[in-house]
Amino acid sequence: MTNNYLKLQFYSLPQNQAFARDAVAAFCVQSNPSLSTLSDIKTAVSEAVTNCTVHAYGPDVGIITIECDICGDVLHISVTDAGRGIDDVERAVKPFYTTLPGDERSGMGFTIMQTFMDDFSVSSKKGEGTVVSMTKQLAAEVENV
Repeated sequence: MTNNYLKLQFYSLPQNQAFARDAVAAFCVQSNPSLSTLSDIKTAVSEAVTNCTVHAYGPDVGIITIECDICGDVLHISVTDAGRGIDDVERAVKPFYTTLPGDERSGMGFTIMQTFMDDFSVSSKKGEGTVVSMTKQLAAEVENV
């Protein structure tokens, strides 16, 4: 079976969040995922792109890259920025941690990604950027009738 691959690059503008999640969802449709699975993927991608827009680049504009690979019935996603990087990844992935508490941020972005995806990891270098990697099983779940 041949893998399928998608690479998107776009500016870290808030209006591109919907584009990113819809593009990844459209890419996944070929594997016939359940609506629930598709919703999980869209939510995780939205959170990852929002993190890039808000935290990696702040008021500046930078490039966000999303790469997706479907191998069999497994989707692999990486969301990459070349922004500020994260000082302490272990601390940043904890629920309710935010670097912008006065900005009405909940600090739940990474937690949401972890919850909605089957596998999740973050790697980051201060001043160089961050990569969020996520995996999701795409095979439709069999429902008991």
